[in-house]
Amino acid sequence: MIRFDNVGMRYGGGPEVLRDVSFELPEGSLTFLTGPSGAGKTTLLKLISLAERATRGTVSMFGRDLGATPRAELPALRRRIGVVFQDFRLLDHLTAYENVALPLRILGRPEREWRGDVEEIVNWVGLGERMHARPPTLSGGEKQRIAIARAVVSRPPLLIADEPTGSVDPDMGARLMRLFIELNKLGTSVLIATHDRSLIETADARELRLFAGRINQAAGARWT
Repeated sequence: MIRFDNVGMRYGGGPEVLRDVSFELPEGSLTFLTGPSGAGKTTLLKLISLAERATRGTVSMFGRDLGATPRAELPALRRRIGVVFQDFRLLDHLTAYENVALPLRILGRPEREWRGDVEEIVNWVGLGERMHARPPTLSGGEKQRIAIARAVVSRPPLLIADEPTGSVDPDMGARLMRLFIELNKLGTSVLIATHDRSLIETADARELRLFAGRINQAAGARWT
């Protein structure tokens, strides 16, 4: 599903943040992206989430060469990707329920078809009693859980999570990891960037390691 061939990435005239990155993660895989701060993890996630384009090399997803894909076609591809951001990116004027439902509204599905799904996922992340609260009244951990619920509610074929358990306690972190594992078992490819070794040890998954913008080690990942 995801393939990088000799990918390089720089911002403006600065040095390359990613250098000669090559790897392949198959459809249905569960992968942890690890590495020290400044290794290039966030930039790699931006390329995969279609927020940025590589400055050289080839990035392929869903069988498409992203560099050759017209910009007008990118929004349709983005709708196939669920993203959990470190800064949550919830809409303050919407309730928790409405934030979670947003991807389904964008798809144009009527509320009667998905109301139960939204309520179920909000309850699963432990926020059923906060379903009608707005983000300014939620704690950081509660915002994180709503952001995760929003990313997974439509069961996208690809889920990207950037430090998804950074704002929750260990018990909730383990519960959210179980959610990611269950989604993966249902066929969703999951890529999680994390510093949390205890989280990595909870799953039998690939580990893709970055160091100074290069692939340092890929445990269980296919080299290209």
